[in-house]
Amino acid sequence: MVRLEECKTRTAEQKIERLAPASRVYLALSQHIGKICAAQVKIGDLVTLGQRIAGIEAHVYSPLHASVSGKVISLEAWPHPVLGRCPAIEIENDGLDKRQFPAARPLGEIEALSPEEIRNIVFEAGIVGMGGAGFPTHIKLNPPRPVDTLLINGAECEPYLTGDYRLMLEKTHEVLLGAALVEKCLAVKKVYIAIEDNKPEAIKQFRVNSPGFIVKVLKSQYPQGGEKQLIKNVLAREVPQGKLPFDIGVVVHNVATLYAIYEAVYLNKPLYERVVTVTGSCLSHPKNLLVRLGTPARELIASCGPLKEEPAKLITGGPMMGIAQYTDEVPVIKSTTALLLLNAKEAREQEEEFCIRCGACVRNCPAALMPCLINLAAEKEMWTEAQAYGALDCIECGLCDYVCPAKRRLTQSIKRAKLEVN
Repeated sequence: MVRLEECKTRTAEQKIERLAPASRVYLALSQHIGKICAAQVKIGDLVTLGQRIAGIEAHVYSPLHASVSGKVISLEAWPHPVLGRCPAIEIENDGLDKRQFPAARPLGEIEALSPEEIRNIVFEAGIVGMGGAGFPTHIKLNPPRPVDTLLINGAECEPYLTGDYRLMLEKTHEVLLGAALVEKCLAVKKVYIAIEDNKPEAIKQFRVNSPGFIVKVLKSQYPQGGEKQLIKNVLAREVPQGKLPFDIGVVVHNVATLYAIYEAVYLNKPLYERVVTVTGSCLSHPKNLLVRLGTPARELIASCGPLKEEPAKLITGGPMMGIAQYTDEVPVIKSTTALLLLNAKEAREQEEEFCIRCGACVRNCPAALMPCLINLAAEKEMWTEAQAYGALDCIECGLCDYVCPAKRRLTQSIKRAKLEVN
């Protein structure tokens, strides 16, 4: 792990601001890990806010809901922040926000909910991991074997990102209510809240407001927020290669996911909006925005303008694990944590040189891999060897690229190896 320049000051004190819904939204049919959804509406249909508009028969999937009320005007491929292009449902906003979902649940009804009922509510709300992974949350609420510990991820170790931090400050009570619902589902013995030491106000808030939960303060290092790294640093447990956290009795949930669970159970609200940090040196007014899913990036950028200079690179997510975009038409999806606009100096590409066998990537790999060897195997298209070196265990944190003096594009080649192996 290393200490990175954080660049969080631009938005750390910016309270979450609601962005007005766009006139048109583009809801990608792929918003999570698992099978892509199929549209359950057709062109010309009128939809209401929160209406289920896509789903599929599969084990690993999450349904999709309309983020505005209005008319479906197209079902065609549209830019996608991860896949490049993906089928999407385009809805013309009527500006009325007609709701389909009912009012908030009575407290007595919530207290009487069984774990199975909570899981079903979470599933029907379309909730996925909000930290960037996008794994359907209802599956993590029903692990295949008993677990004893819930670990709440409040690290937010990526430079620039502050959306989770603002949620921890502004929605402390709601996040904890969401955690209590997960605790009930999993029947765990202990609940830990992991927060990096660069968030003293959040640490204070959770220590005061979360009796019975253990607040664990961690060093501000990257990639502290990775599941396996978090488990090791908080619980001193090691997730074996090829295994998952539940194999050692742990489930990890991001704070934004817990807030979405709270909204689904307490407010009957499907997941149709999320907090996105919009930042970078090119923007006059960086912000943390509450944004409807399907909103094009250009709408978020315009709300933080005017531009101080033309961005050389647009990234969804943070600078380490984020993905560079080719257009500002790319929409917000459930796993979009941030939009980052970098200028020409920040985004300059350095020439890749020959590996000098220094071992920096091996020493700093949080997954205890040998990125240089996976890279070599990938360059020679030796996919069996790449798998043997542990390509599938790479968490794609980008740290090997960051520390490499030869500026090798290690993460890029490992991503390719993972695709070829799978």
